[in-house]
Amino acid sequence: QVQLVESGGGLVQAGGSLRLSCAAAGRTFSTYGMAWFRQAPGKEREFVAHISWRGRNTYYADSVKGRFTISRDNAKNTVYLQMNSLKPEDTAVYYCAADPYSDFPLGPDEYDDWGQGTQVTVSS
Repeated sequence: QVQLVESGGGLVQAGGSLRLSCAAAGRTFSTYGMAWFRQAPGKEREFVAHISWRGRNTYYADSVKGRFTISRDNAKNTVYLQMNSLKPEDTAVYYCAADPYSDFPLGPDEYDDWGQGTQVTVSS
């Protein structure tokens, strides 16, 4: 099990950038595939990005491809989500999730551990 804490959310104008961080507690962070999901009011939680446990492969939802970048720093037990060219429709609570040894994105119910979320609001 790994404990996850997100940070970096906030209010930004359309076209702006934010970098989210997800800090993990536990000595086995490097063995976890990591993902970002988001949930807007009244909508289901949706996949945003995933990075494999080795860090070799990344995957993105079509809606964020080319604008968002997921990365990880195992020395800091942290996964990041760099968000550029933000749009109002990116407004949501962003969650990070972890699953041991996952190479590919999973459904929300398949990730073992979740953070508490961080709010991202993009104004038009």
